[in-house]
Order: sequence, then structure tokens, then C-alpha cells
Amino acid sequence: MLKQSDFIFQDERFADIQLLRYQVPGFEELSLRQKLLIYRLSKAALLGRDILWDQNGAYNLRIREALETIYTQYQGDRSSVDFQQFTIYLKRVWFSNGIHHHYGYQKFTPGFSKQFFVEAAKEVGVDVSILLPIIFDPSIYSKRVNQAEGEDLLLTSASNYYQNGITQAEAEGFYTSQKEMGDSLRPVMYGMNSRLEKRPDGSLYENIWRSGGLYGQQIDRIIAALKDAIPYAENPKQKAVIEKLIEFYQTGNLKTFDDYTILWVQDTESQVDFTNGFTEVYGDPLGLKASWEGYVNFVDPVATRRSQALSDNAQWFEDHSPIDPRFRKKECRGVSAKVINAAILGGDLYPSSAIGINLPNSNWIRAEYGSKSVTIGNLTHAYDEAAKDSGLRQEFVIDEDTLALLNKYACICDDLHTDLHECLGHGSGQLLPGMDPDALKAYGSTIEEARADLFGLYYLADKKLVELGLIPNAEAYKAQYYSYLMNGVLTQLVRIEEGNQIEEAHMRNRALIAWWTLKNFPEAATLTEKDGKHYIQVKSYPMLRTAFATLLAEIQRIKSEGDLPAARQLVEEFGVKVDSCLHAEVLKRWRALNLSPYKGFINPQYELVYDQSGNICDVEIRYGEAYDHQMLRYGKLQ
Repeated sequence: MLKQSDFIFQDERFADIQLLRYQVPGFEELSLRQKLLIYRLSKAALLGRDILWDQNGAYNLRIREALETIYTQYQGDRSSVDFQQFTIYLKRVWFSNGIHHHYGYQKFTPGFSKQFFVEAAKEVGVDVSILLPIIFDPSIYSKRVNQAEGEDLLLTSASNYYQNGITQAEAEGFYTSQKEMGDSLRPVMYGMNSRLEKRPDGSLYENIWRSGGLYGQQIDRIIAALKDAIPYAENPKQKAVIEKLIEFYQTGNLKTFDDYTILWVQDTESQVDFTNGFTEVYGDPLGLKASWEGYVNFVDPVATRRSQALSDNAQWFEDHSPIDPRFRKKECRGVSAKVINAAILGGDLYPSSAIGINLPNSNWIRAEYGSKSVTIGNLTHAYDEAAKDSGLRQEFVIDEDTLALLNKYACICDDLHTDLHECLGHGSGQLLPGMDPDALKAYGSTIEEARADLFGLYYLADKKLVELGLIPNAEAYKAQYYSYLMNGVLTQLVRIEEGNQIEEAHMRNRALIAWWTLKNFPEAATLTEKDGKHYIQVKSYPMLRTAFATLLAEIQRIKSEGDLPAARQLVEEFGVKVDSCLHAEVLKRWRALNLSPYKGFINPQYELVYDQSGNICDVEIRYGEAYDHQMLRYGKLQ
């Protein structure tokens, strides 16, 4: 067993992936009751894994079963090129929870031959005939999420949220009708927990994800694990949260989900917290249906002082936001923020995880009851450790003075920007009365992420943060301004294959902000060439802040008014296209550094410890499990 003292951050690399382990500092100091709560909730967080795999593609579970059977039972030459490439393919599929890239959405191209696959499958007794075109034909299910303008986003996406053959127009019409009949002031999250299907007569209906419905078997196991956690709840509020979540899983009722969400937002006393269920909509090309995820965490009380200072001053930030006063909240309610340590990652947060989360996604619940924002401190720490001495900044930063600025302040500014983004950015602003929260359709996720990022960028340079003691001086913000533009224009391109455009919402958001700024405020920053390489050159940091304020005002207007044409124009012009020459240059420079553009995590294990009388006396945390062993073990849990 690995101890904290001989902890290893980097574990394994393959394809474009680097796997890390994350510590869970402070776990040993928790009470036995809290440890057992984490233990039970962690089980619940792992039991929805197959739901996500099926959501990501109709054949993913069958493909995973075939791949794992070959991997564990194949008796042929395991040192051959074919088997080595097969192993890499399997590890990529594990990492992405399916056969499409977790970030770029394109289908993986196998490095092994079809003949090898057929013969290996035959040896282990697996029939793969139906899977061959799914795996090897690049024209079939080529993208998990297609966001290309002018195409039918459902017919061209491989995600499994809609029955094959349902068109984008049909789905949008179905949910428009639901919204017209519902409560426009306090709408439920229409379509969030269902697969849209078609009857023989052509009419559409929702197959609800609930006990006794779609994914009912997996959901019943989650319910059982949640029931096991109830006796260890820290207080009556937390107990009520778990019980209401169980009720939602049992009924699938979206009004019950809102009731659960309100209870969850109002529980700010518990040190241990969790989410479990259908949460983010990035995997649905229409931005309606939510992927399954689960994670468990507990508060880092020292680091939380930073985020608490922001939440305590939420109204000040809202009142001074550079947006139209019509779109400011008159009263910021229930804004809570904390820095947490993740105890387990599951579903769409595993192995690749967000480092900051703000929930709920319901706009009216945010407005009336508030929100919870977290920065996941132990994950950001693992990222920072892995990035030390990587050579990335030396290669892409324009000069030594700027490099020194980033080396001194980048880490603290990164964490603070995440806090501002999650704690205040997502919770800021308001829709105009009666505005459909889904009015921006496929562009909604990109616009929302841009709005939160711009809010954080604008306030990083505010003297208020110095007054609150959150940033060391009035110059530190410049590190984040430079690194943000550098990432949006240059370094994030390493995550895209040559010839492809930008698909993922967060990447589109960063590109949108960076390229819009370069075009509209050339007096603030430009893309310049030096010694045959391109760099960001900042001419005026104060002017950059003006640029971010200007764009934030427009992005907030688009969100508040539901201006779909303006959202489309901004995203398509600045957030999608990739300059092929610049892309090739960046990839060449990156490859010379021998770095992995994507990182993810191997979870720790939790084991019950018994005393001589057979009573549970502790929960032990272990860090040494191998990646393939963990993936195979999780498969057996389902």
C-alpha cells in the first residue's frame, strides 16, 4: 500500500493521456461517521457507470465487454504490435467511457487490424460481427456530439439520448410544446432524465430514467447504496437531501428533482457533500439531456476561506458588474462556496474531471435559493505537481519577463479564476422574465462558459481582490490574462487533431474570448511572430480588462435576452474555426516537449477495518491500484 509520504502523482501515459493519482488530504482526521458516509456515498458514485457508457453510445457496453474479454483471456502473442495497439485502444475507450474521444468527440481509429480483432474474439468465444463496422468504419457514428452549423445535430451525433432517426426539428418541437404547457417562471429541466423515442405511429415519447424504467437496474443499485448512507448523514438536512434524491430516482419526476435540488442547495452545514445523478448537458447536442455523474467530497476548511470571501461579497460583485443593470440580480441569495477535496470521482467526472463545479443548473432555483460552488483543491494540486518543469511556458511565453510573471503568480491566479468562475460567474446575472433558459440551443453551453470565464477575468484585475487578501498585489492578475489568451489561441490547439475544428464547449468558449479580443482590441493584445514562432504579445493589460468587460456585457445580453442569432454569430466566427498553419506549428512545438495534452485520475480505494469483535473501527484509504485493474473492477460492480 502506498503511504501519503511516498505518494506518486504520475502513474501512466498512453496515446494523448497522462494518468495521475490524487491525494485525499484530511481524510484520516475525519470522524468514523464521516468516513463511513464517504464510504457508502462512494459506492453510489460508482454504480451509475454503465448509464453513462450507454448515454455516450448505443454500442459502448457491448464493445467494452468484448474488449475486456479479449484483454483478460487472450492467449496469443501479447507482445505483438496488434495486441499492444489493442491495449492502447482499450485504455482510450476506458478513459472516454466509450469509443469517442472524451474532449474532441471524434471516434477512435484502431491501431490494430480487423483480422487480429476477429481472430482474437473467436479465440475467447465472443461474437463481434455486429461490432466490426461500429469500430472500424470511420463513417459510422463518426462523432459523439456534432455541433456543426447547418447540419441536423441529432442525425449526425452518435450519443444515445435520442432514438436513431429522430430529427433535430422533431425533438425541438417536442420540447417546445412541453415548455409552452409548463410553468414559464419556475420551469423544470425539460428532457433532463429521459431518452426521446418514437412509437410505431410516429409519435414521440420520453423513456424516463428511473427505477422500473430505463436504466432501472442500475438506478435500483444506486438507491440501495444511498439508503445505506442515510444512517451516517451528518444532520437532518443532509438526511432529507438523500431521501429526496431517492424519491426522484424512484419516480423520475422532474418537480421532485427541483425539490431535491433546493434541499441540497440549502444544506450548507455538512462537511461531507456529494452529487449523484443526471447533471451536465454537454453530451447532448441540443443541451437538454444530462449525463450521469457522481462524486463525493469534503471541505478543506483552510482553503475555503478564499472562496468564502468571494461568496460573502457576492452582492458587491453583482452590483459592480460591467453589464446592463437590467441583467443584474437585485439580490444574490444563498451563494455558498468552498474548496473541497474529492474523495471519489464517478460517471462523467471520471477519469477526466472538472476542477470547479457550480450547481444547480436551474436558473430559477439559482435566483430564488442560490447555488453551491466548489473548487476541487486536491485535483488542482495534482495538476500543478504534474505540470512542474514541463517546459510548456518556456516554449509558448513570449519573453523572460512574462515567463517570470507566470512562474510567480499563475498558480494562485488559476485557482482564483476558477473560484470566480464557479462561485460568482455562473451564479451572476439573470434572464429576462419568461425567457426560455434553453433559447440559445446548441450554443447555450459555450455562451454560459464564456460568461463565467469573462466574469472571472474582469474581476481578477479588481482592487477588491487585493483588499480581500485574495491576490498578493495589483499586478498578479496579468499572469492569468496572458496565460488565458495563450491557451485560447495557441496551446489548447494541441487537443485537436489536424484538420478538425473546435467541438467542445469549454474550448470554444476560450477560443471565442481570445480571438474576439485580438480582433476587436488590437491595442490590447496581438498574435505576433518571432523567430518563426507565434506568441501572444500583450500591449496593455488595463485595455485587456476593458476588452473583457465589453465582451462580458454582450455575452450577458445574449444570455438574458435569448438572442440565438447573436450567439450563433459569435461562436461560429470566433470559437469554431482553426487556422491550419498555426495549428501545425503549435503541434510541432508541443510534440518536441513530449507532453500529454489530456490528464485524468485513478481513484483511491476505501476498505473497511474491523476490530477483534468484528465491529467497524475505521475506513482505510489506499492509493496503489493499477489503471487496468481499477477499470476491470469497476466493470464487475455494475
